[in-house]
Amino acid sequence: MKKFRFALTILSIFLVCFSSFSQSRKQLEKKRSNLKKEIKKVNSLLIETKKRKSNALDDLKDLTQKISIRERLIETITLENDLLNKEIKKNQKQIKKNNDELAKLKLDYQKMVVKTYKSKSLQSKTMFLLSSESFYQAYKRVKYMQQYNDFRKKQGEEILVKTKEIEKLNDSLLQRKTVKERLIAEEKDQNEAVEKDKESQEKLISSIKKQESRYKRQLIKKQKEEKRIAARIDRLIRDAIAKSNKAKGAKKSAKFALNSAEKALRANFEQNKGSLPWPVSGIITRKYGVQPHPTFPGISINSTGLHIAAKGNSDAKSIFNGEVMSIQGHPDGKKSVYVRHGNYISVYNSLETIYVKKGDPIKTGDKLGKIFTDKITGKTKLSFVLYKNTTRLNPQEWIQ
Repeated sequence: MKKFRFALTILSIFLVCFSSFSQSRKQLEKKRSNLKKEIKKVNSLLIETKKRKSNALDDLKDLTQKISIRERLIETITLENDLLNKEIKKNQKQIKKNNDELAKLKLDYQKMVVKTYKSKSLQSKTMFLLSSESFYQAYKRVKYMQQYNDFRKKQGEEILVKTKEIEKLNDSLLQRKTVKERLIAEEKDQNEAVEKDKESQEKLISSIKKQESRYKRQLIKKQKEEKRIAARIDRLIRDAIAKSNKAKGAKKSAKFALNSAEKALRANFEQNKGSLPWPVSGIITRKYGVQPHPTFPGISINSTGLHIAAKGNSDAKSIFNGEVMSIQGHPDGKKSVYVRHGNYISVYNSLETIYVKKGDPIKTGDKLGKIFTDKITGKTKLSFVLYKNTTRLNPQEWIQ
């Protein structure tokens, strides 16, 4: 009985381990699928959208992003392969252990059959029963012998059934060798693609180095323009807070004075942190915060929000319920829409056509405006910024 329980315990532990392995592999399969979709997005939204003219710095950034995603994909494939190997080895080891156990049980059972046969010839079974002190004791001895024989038979049958189940499980895993071979082939293809992209990357870097001073001037000019726009946004929000608080008779503050409805909206907005929808479907080309420039050492980029590349003619959509706080035009002809959600403000920059007006009530997913598409490069990018009062937030922590 102890051996049987021990075997079942080992089997239960094995099945739990297998389940955890399977879950991890499913997560990796999902991640691999998502990364492949991301590569397709990079190709369609960044690499293949080039028109008459392109900037080598932008091309290099796009290519570097694509290489980074491919390298993450290769890493995921490697991890997936490792898990498959572990599962197969663990199954084979468990089957061997159960087969050994089964062989031992068969041997014990065989010995029991032989012993029983000899006992019959010597009439020891009869003597065992006749030597009983009472009819009740004789009855108990008969039941004992029956139960003993039944248990040994059942024990062998149960272990055999469990072993067959694990063998089937192993057959299923061995079939995954086909999956593994496909993953190895995919990993090889991705490695070759990375090498090819890196060759193009080296050529671009070499080209940029030849005209480094010109590209640096362009970069500094662009950064100054972004700082000016960021300062205008900050100033507009400060003015909006002052105007709103004055209208409510509240004292001067850097924060919105909220009524009960606005407080409820704020709370609802905060409860949805991490699950808010994207302002546009696409791929993030620049993250929030200070980050080193990928080409020029010593130069940092301070991103006030997220830059999201999207398909041409895409619309910017509100990430939550609120009200259009302001619409702002910029010297380059692009526009921005500010949507207030209690004391949170989402800002949608780089729009060329606006669909709303100041004071409009807004629902989650409402279209705010058409995103600007560069007529030269063919790229469509939204700059998305998020504030709490006058404090900038990392939008990536709030959207899905």
